[in-house]
Amino acid sequence: MPDFDVSRLPEADHPAIGETAPDFTRPLVNGEFWEDAALSDLCAEGPVLLVFHPMDGAFPTTYVWQELVERDLDVQVVGCSISTPYEHATAIEERGLDEAGYRLFSDPQNGVAEEYGISHDLDGMTGVSEPRPSVFLLESDRTVAYAWTAQEWPDFPDYDAIEAAVADL
Repeated sequence: MPDFDVSRLPEADHPAIGETAPDFTRPLVNGEFWEDAALSDLCAEGPVLLVFHPMDGAFPTTYVWQELVERDLDVQVVGCSISTPYEHATAIEERGLDEAGYRLFSDPQNGVAEEYGISHDLDGMTGVSEPRPSVFLLESDRTVAYAWTAQEWPDFPDYDAIEAAVADL
């Protein structure tokens, strides 16, 4: 038995395989600085693995990034959470994301997760939400090639399936 509660999440209405993922512009943080960037501009450079995760200090976030860094996927990998650019800069340094070339979108108001249909209200915090863990592999035109969204809290993606989807591009 885990040392934490596992709870079922309501159904999500996220972009499905074959649909076009919503575009957005938010601060994109790397190991040195951040600047506003559009998802569509990143996709124009090549496929993107868009990883929605809880705030940077949450234990599921640590596990997700550890696994993705170890896999060294041959695709642009960017995260998105409610954490601020300052928190992202610390997380990037502590988790070695910069060496892996990974960057993080900062979305403190959780608007991107709402657009993607994956906003998750935090228990006991009225008016506070974050993205539910989700992964979208996007082609250069933002067509969703792979989609996974947590069905319970906590839940983790099938990393082998992500790796296979990236290899199939």
